[in-house]
Amino acid sequence: MSLDRTRLRRGTAAGLTVLMAAALGAAGAGASSAGTAAPQKQQIASSVLGTDYKITLTALRSTEDEYAASVRLQVYTQSGGAWKESDRVTVGDVDGWFWYPLTGKGAVCEFSTASTEPAPLTVSLLLTPSLGCSEPAEYLVKEGRVYAG
Repeated sequence: MSLDRTRLRRGTAAGLTVLMAAALGAAGAGASSAGTAAPQKQQIASSVLGTDYKITLTALRSTEDEYAASVRLQVYTQSGGAWKESDRVTVGDVDGWFWYPLTGKGAVCEFSTASTEPAPLTVSLLLTPSLGCSEPAEYLVKEGRVYAG
């Protein structure tokens, strides 16, 4: 075998080894970071009702469909000078919303609350720009808990 062919084989084998190591390393890095990554979320509305309640709406991006999202309604009450979560519900269906309209301009069509006990709460969110807003969902917040209105 000639010297040139031996060098070519060694060079090819070394190159393939480097490519395989890089591919395996990239696949392993992607798998480990995907498994530990927290779901993407964005607060889309918040209201504080005196010192009684703080209410937030948060969009949670689906881990199974990059275009889908859920909306979490959380209620917080004051405890020891800090807000502590007292209840949470999902607005609409799990993954029943679209991520981009929820996190874009004009996402919240209606978010109304009142400082009464029980506190009425109305939520309407953008479905898509062409479809417009969802039907209003009505809730009552009573003693820190959320009830369908």
